[in-house]
Amino acid sequence: MAIEINVLLVDDEAIDLEWLRRRVVSHEHLPIHSVTTASSGFAALKILEQSPVDIILSDIRMPILSGTEFARQAKARNPNVHIVFISGHQDFGYAKEAIEMNASGYLLKPVEDGELNAALTGLCAKIEQERNQHNSLTETMSLVNQELLLRWFNEPAPGDVETHIRALLAPVMQAGTAVAILEIDDIAWKLRQSSEDERRSWTNRASHFIRKFAQDHQLGMAMATYDYHFVIVASVQEPYFSALLEELIRAFRETFSYTVTIGTGMYTTEFDKLHDSYRQARAALSIKWILGKNRLIQDASEWRPKERIASNLEEIVDRMLKAMLEYDLTAIDDCLLQLFDGDSPPSQKNEIYDLIIRITSKLHADLRQMNEHLYEILNWDSHQPFVLFQFETVHDILSWLRRRFFELSELLYMKRQKQKRKLIAEITEYVQGRLEQKITLNEVAARFNFTPNYLGQLFKAETNSLFSDYLNELRMKRVCELLEDPTKKVYEIAEQVGYKNIIYFNRQFKQVMGMSPGEYRKKRKI
Repeated sequence: MAIEINVLLVDDEAIDLEWLRRRVVSHEHLPIHSVTTASSGFAALKILEQSPVDIILSDIRMPILSGTEFARQAKARNPNVHIVFISGHQDFGYAKEAIEMNASGYLLKPVEDGELNAALTGLCAKIEQERNQHNSLTETMSLVNQELLLRWFNEPAPGDVETHIRALLAPVMQAGTAVAILEIDDIAWKLRQSSEDERRSWTNRASHFIRKFAQDHQLGMAMATYDYHFVIVASVQEPYFSALLEELIRAFRETFSYTVTIGTGMYTTEFDKLHDSYRQARAALSIKWILGKNRLIQDASEWRPKERIASNLEEIVDRMLKAMLEYDLTAIDDCLLQLFDGDSPPSQKNEIYDLIIRITSKLHADLRQMNEHLYEILNWDSHQPFVLFQFETVHDILSWLRRRFFELSELLYMKRQKQKRKLIAEITEYVQGRLEQKITLNEVAARFNFTPNYLGQLFKAETNSLFSDYLNELRMKRVCELLEDPTKKVYEIAEQVGYKNIIYFNRQFKQVMGMSPGEYRKKRKI
């Protein structure tokens, strides 16, 4: 099938742009399918986002967005696009910058027909060669060959099999290639409630999307392997491979609302080192556990795991429990971050699980001393594997643990508040039933098994009143009720509510009511 090449022309001079368009269109012997024009770099970038473009001919000197800056952004959007700069003689200083950008050509104004024809002919031939190479590689990769290659990556197979693999990879090995491994994040447990047919349908759609992306962008071979993983063998130049993988990550997320993580290995032109590239890609993907998902991980060599758990774990958990009881979510989060992201954060999965076991075990033991049960409060089954095993990154585990500990804090706080309100109600009922007796904070504290200091603080926190003030207020309220009976003497009322000293009683009444008991009766005409 004949190839079709799309060309984009960019120039802020309308006359020059139209003249260039007519000359490009006139080359009927070239496989040019469409020729689009743009009068600015910004307009050209919009076209790139909406339509496929293979060749760009751009003026290098344009206002606001220069030709070189436009080219950088164009390459970021489409690493495979070929760019030819056009400039006047006085702008030849731009040539160095164009060379550094790996431009496909540089033409001087006024562009001669022969130079333009040579540039277009050469680029069309190069694009055709690239596509044929990519298509040849894709076509040769039958399911059987893919299976052979995947097995070879995991375990070298000498003899005829390796010879066959060498022949398959020869087209990409000449220019250099690398291995990337893609993993669809969290999909195994997110689809666990789906039927077998639903899982198969989703997997087929995702697999088709990844393969089509690789084909449309000439990324390379994309082969499905185990458990929602794909192996990609690059067929593009090294600078563009990472950019296309980043674009694949973005496009997959936008299409499926799921994320993928990709680990890559080194570029090589040596067949024997392709195994190293595969191992590096696998190693890079393995540290997704620490670095996080929905990203491209290119180099795992500098990362070194730490194996120590915080030596002051118990002290941190004590602070965290105190924060939970006070419903201080910020302090809870600070403690969790100190445990997981402190000076020596755990990095291996077994260390993370060990840390969580130690945290929850201590919390449970401390809560048991307060007659609380961690696993019952959160509906955890301490004898079953944690739900944490389904998570793929430390960040996922930390987020889940943070939510559960916030929930635990709220439940504990609400329960304690309810208990406090019940306790205060019992205390007030106890005091009201003994107003005719001498009542002290020490006596009430002993009755309810608290220290006087703690009970006083608790009472103040819940009622916003000191216990002594509350007691006086309660007694004065009772005095006012008794003063309504004209048959009762003032000193009899004072004794009835626990005052033995009538002078002290009168002072207390006047301090609270602003008048003496006699004035109170006189004012109310009793």
